[in-house]
Amino acid sequence: MKDGIHPKNYELMVFQDISCDLKFLTRSTLAGKSKDTIKWEDGKEYPLFKVDISSESHPFFTGKQRMLDTEGRVDKFNKRYGRKS
Repeated sequence: MKDGIHPKNYELMVFQDISCDLKFLTRSTLAGKSKDTIKWEDGKEYPLFKVDISSESHPFFTGKQRMLDTEGRVDKFNKRYGRKS
């Protein structure tokens, strides 16, 4: 890595998805801004950042995403603004 391109507080940190209790250890610049800490599997204590949603709970990544076309919105749009033949 080049020197001087990353912030100085780019440190290891634990992120926790509070909706499904997934925890993962990664590097982040948020490490210095967290007041919470957690003891990780290696026995060391790391800053903790809680997130509402991650790839484990997001509908797009879990396959539970739905596409809705209420009241034929696409058809209405095509009627109103579609090409006239």
